[in-house]
Amino acid sequence: MDTFSKSDPVVILYIQGTADKEWREFGRTEVIDNTLNPEFVRKFVLDYYFEEKQNLRFDVYNVDSKTSNLPKSGFLGQAYMALGEVIGSQRGRLERPLTGVPGKKCGTIVLFAEELSNCRDIITMQLCANKLDKKDFFGKSDPFLVFYRSNEDGTFTICHKTEVVKNNLNPVWQPFSIPVRALCNGDYDRTVKIDVFDWDRDGSHDFIGEFATSYRELSRAQNQFTVYEVSNPRKKCKKKKYVNSGTVTLLSFAVQSEYTFVDYIRGGTQLNFTVAIDFTASNGIPSQPTSLHYMSPYQLSSYAMALKAVGEIIQDYDSDKLFPAYGFGAKVPPDGKVSHQFPLNHNPDNPSCEGIEGVLESYFHSLRTVQLYGPTNFAPVINQVARLAAQETDGSQYYVLLIITDGVISDMLQTKEAIVSASSLPMSIIIVGVGPADFLAMEELDGDEVRVSSRGRYAERDIVQFVPFRDYVDHSGNHVLSMARLAKDVLAEIPEQLLSYMKTRDIKPLSASPQ
Repeated sequence: MDTFSKSDPVVILYIQGTADKEWREFGRTEVIDNTLNPEFVRKFVLDYYFEEKQNLRFDVYNVDSKTSNLPKSGFLGQAYMALGEVIGSQRGRLERPLTGVPGKKCGTIVLFAEELSNCRDIITMQLCANKLDKKDFFGKSDPFLVFYRSNEDGTFTICHKTEVVKNNLNPVWQPFSIPVRALCNGDYDRTVKIDVFDWDRDGSHDFIGEFATSYRELSRAQNQFTVYEVSNPRKKCKKKKYVNSGTVTLLSFAVQSEYTFVDYIRGGTQLNFTVAIDFTASNGIPSQPTSLHYMSPYQLSSYAMALKAVGEIIQDYDSDKLFPAYGFGAKVPPDGKVSHQFPLNHNPDNPSCEGIEGVLESYFHSLRTVQLYGPTNFAPVINQVARLAAQETDGSQYYVLLIITDGVISDMLQTKEAIVSASSLPMSIIIVGVGPADFLAMEELDGDEVRVSSRGRYAERDIVQFVPFRDYVDHSGNHVLSMARLAKDVLAEIPEQLLSYMKTRDIKPLSASPQ
């Protein structure tokens, strides 16, 4: 497509929705400059469901790599298929003609499908080279390495490229990390082929040589340097006294296990769920239908729906099913003092309720016995849960605080300070906003765009997730759907937040306790 050079192709994968049949972008490969026969390194990892029709569309574009725009004039073709077709094809290899440009042959696209093994180890390694062949007329070579994983049928698939080291026959490449499954799919003796190239601006990189190894062989470098001879078969045939085209030395090799949320839960980590409910007067008088706390005999209030939606999922990860539940912003009997941390069951010695139904029962009881007042203070209940979390930092416990509120926060500075302090603890905070209020301040606490800070100190981790309940209400009145949507989004960040805590503390999953 380019006047003075070859195309710079990129492939975009679209997946078709099951219900609405809309095509949605799933991901893109890297752009490969100046070639008509690109081999892409970036993989698409898809969940495969035997019982579903999973339609895929691959669009190929010629791209100006300086921008991410895809001009219509750069369209090179497209191909449609089902994931099942790729999986079911011989040796997991499917070749399809590209179509979509009238009256023109667009070339072909070749897809390879391989099931990922369950191996979750990640390798970090560093290599250097010595006395590589000089390929450039006016300067030294610009070497880089390309790693290939061998497939079951004897073919090879690119799995990593190093950076280019300019004008150097003795390059030292930066350390890089790669999953074991990408390098050898969990088969430690599978051949790993490594090609050494001299980089050229026009894309016609010169082949310096190659060598082969395996994960098992590479792993021995944990104890000693391993030196590989780089061989160029063509030169070897032509020159009788040919020795090699240089050597590559493995300087370091380390393996680290990548654990999942499920690993920790299976290992015995308990999620401790605490609830805090807003009892400020801005919610309206509970006995009136206009109140956000109104107890209708026909349907749950927004507060009760949010509590039930999140609680019913999270309670499955808490073995004792006992949940501390607090209210804030109300005048509490018998003395009528305003409290920002009163137990919903009115038992200061044991604020825990049995199951989510027990929390709902105590919540309804409190609505009848306390006077809604104000202000809206979050810090006391955050600090209360943080005190508990600070006693259990070994990975055996993880605390999740659900705050349900209707309005503008009154103690923003104190709340920010509490969040920053809690960010170093095994703890996450979910804030659900109910009603029509302006929740701009809550977005600031969420910390997705800008990390929360207090007095010049930034939160160690992002531990807050805020969602406005109104975004999840099903307008047809299907409350089950509303609750399912809310729970899905509200809980989406918890696994990553738990993992980020465990990773920063180098805590591995605990062994499951004997039955």
